[in-house]
Amino acid sequence: MTQELDSAAVARYLSNNAAFFEEHAELLARIRITSPIAGRSLSLQERQMEILRDKIKGLELHLSNLIRVGEDNLLITQRMQDWCRALLTTRDDADLPHTLVDGLRTIFGVPHVTLRVWDLGGDHAGTWFTAPASEDARLFANGLRAPFCGKNQEFEAAGWLDNASEVSSVAMMALRGAGQSDAFGLLVMGSPDETRFTSDMATDFLQKISETASAAIGRLRD
Repeated sequence: MTQELDSAAVARYLSNNAAFFEEHAELLARIRITSPIAGRSLSLQERQMEILRDKIKGLELHLSNLIRVGEDNLLITQRMQDWCRALLTTRDDADLPHTLVDGLRTIFGVPHVTLRVWDLGGDHAGTWFTAPASEDARLFANGLRAPFCGKNQEFEAAGWLDNASEVSSVAMMALRGAGQSDAFGLLVMGSPDETRFTSDMATDFLQKISETASAAIGRLRD
């Protein structure tokens, strides 16, 4: 009596006997299986080639994505360098806030940018970047331990932007000295594109912008 083998037993046998198809090479051409890709019957050899081609396409796509990410990161690094150079070459401290926000607009292509710095007296009193900020805005800035990104929900800080009614998404970053808990200001960026700044986006790069802006504007407080 012949015992019928189930598919699992056949799979185990072939796995334990790797030389089976070397000894029975003619089976490679005779056994036919249906391709889920081509939708037609193929030999084992043809199916293996199909699987390899599919894997190669996947690797090519992954490589293409890595190249694109690398190019994007290189562009961001270049823009960051250009912005930092503009800040470093600004000799007059009074020009720093304008250089900072203008650089974010032109170099990074952010449509709306502004900032507020509080408790800054002397020659800077009464300037656009020391305009009043409410206690709520200051408390909000103090609570920011990472950049806030998301829809513009009529935040007070978003109202500081020019043409605030056009702003659909915002990114807000606290300005604070190294090692300090309290913020001395707030940097605000906005866009009419509601997908420009989203709650699920990575904020590592924005954090670098926040730290750089804090160091630059910190010169006005020394």
